[in-house]
Amino acid sequence: MAKYTGPSCRLCRREGEKLYLKGDRCYNIASDGTNKPLCPFDRTNKKVTPPGPVHVGRKKVSGYQQQLREKQKVKRTYGLLEKQMFHYYELAEKQKGVTGENMLILIERRLDNVVFQMGIAASRAQARQLVCHGHITVNGSKVDIPSYLIKAGDVVAVKSEKAENEFFKALKESPVRANMPKWVSFNKEELKGEVVALPTREDIDSRIKEHMIVELYSK
Repeated sequence: MAKYTGPSCRLCRREGEKLYLKGDRCYNIASDGTNKPLCPFDRTNKKVTPPGPVHVGRKKVSGYQQQLREKQKVKRTYGLLEKQMFHYYELAEKQKGVTGENMLILIERRLDNVVFQMGIAASRAQARQLVCHGHITVNGSKVDIPSYLIKAGDVVAVKSEKAENEFFKALKESPVRANMPKWVSFNKEELKGEVVALPTREDIDSRIKEHMIVELYSK
């Protein structure tokens, strides 16, 4: 399966909920800093429908379809390909504990997700770009692999040579992310953050029904 390069809002419409793929736009923050209903899901006068032709009537959703949609939702939220998603499932299955929870924790530990959670990037896609372009270091060493798994105590920072970049200058002046998870911290003046602890299931989106993904892959 190739990387999706189409409209991000189309993916949210397909899953029937906001996946927060476009940063500030998903939070209805306009470029001038004002709050406007930019996301179709927040426009009360507009009904959000799945992409494609409009079908009359309601189709019964099978168990397999529910499992597939749950898997697709996680893949699209974190920007994963099918091979990557299945790899995390295989790793989680070998670990002690609940396979579904282990899988989500492994995905949450990805470097691109940590950069996003710290508020360095407005979206996971932007975070992935920053990592790939070599702007991020882990414990003082440059890491340009978005799937790199962080550990508790790791220090994630903007590369010192990149600190004068206009993007990071604006980051210093912006407010700290309000909903930053408790397992990470970030100092915007130093452009440096720390992984205080590994994430737990309670720290991850409660809308995800990971048991359905495990059921799908275990068939």
